[in-house]
Parts: sequence; structure tokens; C-alpha cells
Amino acid sequence: MNRSTAFVAAFTLLVAAAAFLLPAVPQPLDYHDFADQRDALGIDNFLDVFSNVAFLLAGLAGLVVVCSGRARFEFPAERWPYAVFFLGILLTAAGSAWYHLSPDNETLFWDRLPMTIAFMGLVSSQVVDRIGVRAGLLLLGPMLLVGLASVVHWIVTERQGAGNVLPYALLQGYAVIVLLMMAALLRSRYTRANDLYFIFGWYVLAKVLEHFDAQVLAHSHVVSGHTLKHVAAAAAGLVACRMLLLRTLLVPAATASSSSPLPTRTA
Repeated sequence: MNRSTAFVAAFTLLVAAAAFLLPAVPQPLDYHDFADQRDALGIDNFLDVFSNVAFLLAGLAGLVVVCSGRARFEFPAERWPYAVFFLGILLTAAGSAWYHLSPDNETLFWDRLPMTIAFMGLVSSQVVDRIGVRAGLLLLGPMLLVGLASVVHWIVTERQGAGNVLPYALLQGYAVIVLLMMAALLRSRYTRANDLYFIFGWYVLAKVLEHFDAQVLAHSHVVSGHTLKHVAAAAAGLVACRMLLLRTLLVPAATASSSSPLPTRTA
């Protein structure tokens, strides 16, 4: 394990420790109070619901690219983390639309669950690309379980009257920061590696729009920040889709990492 990989591993352990040791943080009571509550076509909160079409399109486009053979992978199994990532985006379209029809903690669970799938799939994909194929694939399952556990822990504690959203919030923050760390510290085996910064940029824009939800609506009189947040977050998925279409292999896994590669290459 080189120094950069050790640094990423140490950061992972630090976040895991924080999730267990820091005091519980309840879900803010005003979280579900979105600025745009207008209805249209008989649908409550219409634009916050309808804007999830962006996730639907991004998820479908990504799955087509990954599963149709248009994306080039050194080893066939490398497509699995990306497939999980795009599946998470696709499921977010359904979960987020369901949540915005009737925003409360119970429906929010179905919004957050697929988002953790997408986050963990993307982190696993970058471990595959930048650290080791076998390591990234072996970590995919455990990372998905940790992601799902963070959301289940939150909703169970909410139902018990002592909500703790901290593990989920730390996991989301961890995914974003560790992706940025890997982009900065670890070389990818593929070209287009810097596209990860654009994925990060769209995500940051999405969080900014989410924070200024009401201000965006007050200024535009047309659309709220949260509606635009869905579009910006989906754009991050489209950047990943374009990256897979355009990238080529730079360094075979056997020479890029000491991790043993999987035995069968794609044609």
C-alpha cells in the first residue's frame, strides 16, 4: 500500500470512528419545508416531483452505455460499480419523486436509500480505476451494506423518537471528499480521469442550490433551488456517462497496481 492509498484508508477509518463516537444529530424539523409547493396537473409540489425526470434520463443513459459495450473496460467485471452507480441514479428518480409528492421522514427514506447506492457505486468504481481492480470489486458489496445501514439506522432511530441522521450525513460527505482525494492523489488507469472534478463540481452546485432553495424561487419567480438541484445532480451522472464513452485505457492493471487483476479482459 503506497502513501496515497494509506491516506485514503486512514480518512475512511476516521469517518467510521466519527459515526460511532460523535453525539446523535436529529433530522431538522424544517427539512421538509420546500419553497416551491405549487401544484400542476393534479400533482402536488409539481416541479420538485417532475424534475426527477433528469435522474431518470441520466440513469438510463448510463446503464445503456455500461451494459451495451459502448464503454471500454480492461476487465468485464469493472462495469459492475458503474452499473450500480447508474442504477442508484435511476432509482433516485423514483424515490425522490415519491418523497416530494408527500415530504416526510417516511418517504424521505426512499429518497435517501437509492442515493447511497449511487454514492457507494461511484466510490467503488474509483477504487477499481485508481487503486486496484480486485480491491474495488471486493469493497462494492460491503460499501453498499454500510450505505444502506446508515439510512436504515436513521429511520429506525427517528421512529423510536431519538433520530440520528449523523451516520448518513457523514457517509454522504465522506463519499464526496474521498472521491476528490482519489482524484487528487491517485492516478487512474484511464484517460478522462479529471472528469471526476466536473462530477464533484456539479454535486457542489446541487448542494448550493439546495441550500438557497427559497432565494432562487424568490429571484426567478419560476423555479426553486431544490428543483434545479435535481437537474444539477443528474448532470453529474451525465458527466460520468460521457467520461465512460470517451475514455481509453492508459495503464494495464498489472502494471498500475500490485493488486491482482481479474483474469479475463474485454475484447
